[in-house]
Amino acid sequence: MAARTTSTGASAARERLLQTASELFYREGIHAVGVDRIIAEAGVTRATFYRHFPSKEDLVEAYLGVEDANIRGAFDAAEASGAEPGQLVGLVIEGLADDVARHHTRGCPFINAAAEYPDPESGVRRAVAEHREWFRSELEKVLGAAEADDPGATAGQLVLLRDAAMVGGYLDGWERVRPSFIAAATRTAGLDR
Repeated sequence: MAARTTSTGASAARERLLQTASELFYREGIHAVGVDRIIAEAGVTRATFYRHFPSKEDLVEAYLGVEDANIRGAFDAAEASGAEPGQLVGLVIEGLADDVARHHTRGCPFINAAAEYPDPESGVRRAVAEHREWFRSELEKVLGAAEADDPGATAGQLVLLRDAAMVGGYLDGWERVRPSFIAAATRTAGLDR
C-alpha cells in the first residue's frame, strides 16, 4: 500500500490542520471533535483554520479526500507493479487486507462519516458516495481485465466483504478476521479455481 499522505503543495498550516483532524476524526469520531481542539492541537490560529476550511464540514470533506487519495494511490501502485491481471486481483485483495491491518483498525472512515452525516445531500455524504462508486468501478475494471465471471456483481460482493472486514476487524481483531476476509475475497474473485 502507498504511504499515508495528505495533499501535495499545500501550506504547512493546512497540512497540520488536515493531519490533526484526520487522526482525531478517525480515532474519536467527527462530531466528538470540535474545531477549537483541532486548532489547538494543530498549533494554528482560528483565522488560519477558516482561511483553509470555511467550515468544519469542509474539513471533513478534505479528510475524506485524503482517505480517497490514499486508496487510489494503493490501486495505482498495484497496477504499476506489472502483475498479470489475475495476479493483480490477488495483489488488490492483499493490499486491502494490509490497509485494514495498518490504517483502518477502527473501521471504514467513509462508513463512519456516513453514520455521522445522515443527510444524503450533504457534501460529506456526496464524498462518501463518490469514493464508493470509484472503488466499486475500480474493482470491476481489475476483475474485468482478469476475465472474472460477472465483474460488476463480483466487485459489489468484494465491496461488501471489505466493509464487513473493516467492521469485523475493529470489533473482533484483525488477526481473527484477516484469514476469513482473504479466503472469502479470493473465492469471490474466482482465484481459488
